[in-house]
Amino acid sequence: MDHFDNVWSSINSWDKESLAIVCDNTRYSYNNLINKVYYYVNFLNQEVNDLQGKIVAIKSSMSFDSICLFFALCKCKCIVVPVSENSFKNIEFYCDKANADYIIDLTNKHVILIKRTDLSKKHEYLNKIREKNKSGLIVFSSGSSGKPKGAVHDIDYIFEKFIKPRRKLKTLSFLLFDHLGGINTFIYVLSSGGCLVIPENKTVNKVLKTVEEFKVELLPTSPSFLNLMLASELYEKYDLSCLKIISYGTEMMHEKVLQKLNKTFENVTLQQTYGLTEIGVLRSKSLSNDSLWVKLGGKEFKTRVVDGKLQIKGKSTMLGYLNAENPFTEDGWLKTGDNVEVDGDYYKILGRDTDIIIVGGQKVYPAEVENIILDMKEVKDVTVFSEKNSLIGSIVCAKIVPKDLGVSHKRLRSDIKKYCSNRMEKFKIPVKILFVDSLVSNRYKKVRS
Repeated sequence: MDHFDNVWSSINSWDKESLAIVCDNTRYSYNNLINKVYYYVNFLNQEVNDLQGKIVAIKSSMSFDSICLFFALCKCKCIVVPVSENSFKNIEFYCDKANADYIIDLTNKHVILIKRTDLSKKHEYLNKIREKNKSGLIVFSSGSSGKPKGAVHDIDYIFEKFIKPRRKLKTLSFLLFDHLGGINTFIYVLSSGGCLVIPENKTVNKVLKTVEEFKVELLPTSPSFLNLMLASELYEKYDLSCLKIISYGTEMMHEKVLQKLNKTFENVTLQQTYGLTEIGVLRSKSLSNDSLWVKLGGKEFKTRVVDGKLQIKGKSTMLGYLNAENPFTEDGWLKTGDNVEVDGDYYKILGRDTDIIIVGGQKVYPAEVENIILDMKEVKDVTVFSEKNSLIGSIVCAKIVPKDLGVSHKRLRSDIKKYCSNRMEKFKIPVKILFVDSLVSNRYKKVRS
């Protein structure tokens, strides 16, 4: 029995009448979930000849049906390409790179099966999965630093982490359907007999209202969303006493935001998570609620640091990219590109290679500068990025969201530079400061550009 079959057995073992998923204000039991998965299995077998090994894209947001179809394709030994609402514009690019055989469109709450006619040769990684009679997964990066890269996974190793059921929690679904963190969330919840609550949208007001209404216990989200939530003070309008854990990942968390979060939610465990498109989500343990030091690994992963950069090895590491050079060492370790400090078993993530700003040969970590500027009472949010300079290589730039949108930009710009000059080296002080209304992308991550 493979790892997916073990997880599917766990899902089938829970009380059939207990709540599995809440979506569009409709409650679905485990019995509903299991029956819908088999409905899709039968549908696929009727519509597609020789289904095993077919590459199938799912065009859908996170929903009851998209999750059921995902499990059905795994049961049928297909290779799944999830495409969420933020990536619909890229679906033809994804399908071309993945050489998808079919697209299943769930966007209008009707199942539309589209057969693609591209019969070109499949990539070697996809052939390896088909030869092993396994199901696969292709996840594309966001493309924020170039063209999206397609990471090919043997999905059985992603399911391996969930063979043993974990803590049963009512969990909000925040991350996207085509994000490994989002996939990790629904597999974790359902393999443990919990309940996944999918909000109508990701606005602060709607998320907090959903937490209160459905007594959500685990909120997995991004630091950008948490900063928005704290700045809005909307959390004061709702009864959030049901919350037990807030987990955060996908981008850098600032110490000032974490400290405020810890004071605001004194009875909630704050847990840093770490994951990559190339390897999935690692088990993690924060040193404390107000600490950015985190222990990474679990029995499925090994970690090491080479020249200050984190490397990871694990079974769930991707086979490789469809359309980019692979980031592996000669002995098979994944080069994450994350710069870290080490203290015993704990790591502190400093920033990615792609984010570091080189000013006259000196390294500047954007998060360090952001953390200082965020301490100003006039600043609601900030992102620091680089701009090329012919004399010194790059200059430090900052985009600022002021708390008072009517404030004089000239005065605030002067105040920020003066504040920084007393707290950091001169080469780290932003040369260019711009003012904007928001810094958060539609993935609820901070945009550094």
